[in-house]
Amino acid sequence: MKKERPLIGIMGNLLSIDNGAFLGSERVYVTDAYVDSIIRAGGAPVIIPPVLDKVALNIIVNQMDGILLSGGYDVDPLLYGEEPKQRLGFVHRVVDEATIEVIKEAYSKGKSIFGICKGAQVLNVAFGGTVYQDMSYIEGSYIKHEQNAPNFKGTHPVTIEKNSKLYKIVGGDILVNSYHHQAINDVADGFKVVAVASDGVIEAIEKDDDSFVIAVQWHPEMMSKYDKMMQGLFNSFVNSCTYKHI
Repeated sequence: MKKERPLIGIMGNLLSIDNGAFLGSERVYVTDAYVDSIIRAGGAPVIIPPVLDKVALNIIVNQMDGILLSGGYDVDPLLYGEEPKQRLGFVHRVVDEATIEVIKEAYSKGKSIFGICKGAQVLNVAFGGTVYQDMSYIEGSYIKHEQNAPNFKGTHPVTIEKNSKLYKIVGGDILVNSYHHQAINDVADGFKVVAVASDGVIEAIEKDDDSFVIAVQWHPEMMSKYDKMMQGLFNSFVNSCTYKHI
């Protein structure tokens, strides 16, 4: 039996309001490009609030058919055993802890997970991996990974591992956009690297099993309106959820 509109939980971020009547309040948000990409793929998007109530989070996750890990702030290095270095950006520990709880609950229940940018990094951390706190700490990295170009335009190529789920979706090496100053360092056990930039920076990982747990360092949601292959990533993700949990 096919489920017509799988529920896709998009992990939300917290944004502090810095002016007006609600100064100091925090707003739960995701950018509309994630929502639009999921709708085009046939899913029904739901924003998951980053809260520290594990019971509430687990109830939400168990109503979802798949989880999309959105981009956001830097990952708190204390979560992967490092102290903050000088070039670390803004971190929000509550968001990270909530996201890790969502990841663990979703994976334990066999739900599909698709991570994007920071979502790829925190997915790796959730399973025991680490992150470079800044691209300048990566020896030999020379590509501009924070592009000065329209966000829907690819600016550097990535090489895709042929023996991977990602390769089956995109069909070959691709051109991606780039908006990150952090990157995956030590890859978590049970994952494999499935895409790299020409300077060796990890651009995608996936779980080395039969699950749909894939994460990319670029922002396909910014490109998907104009690029069928990028939209195809969301189509494949939502399709992997369609026949589950019915």
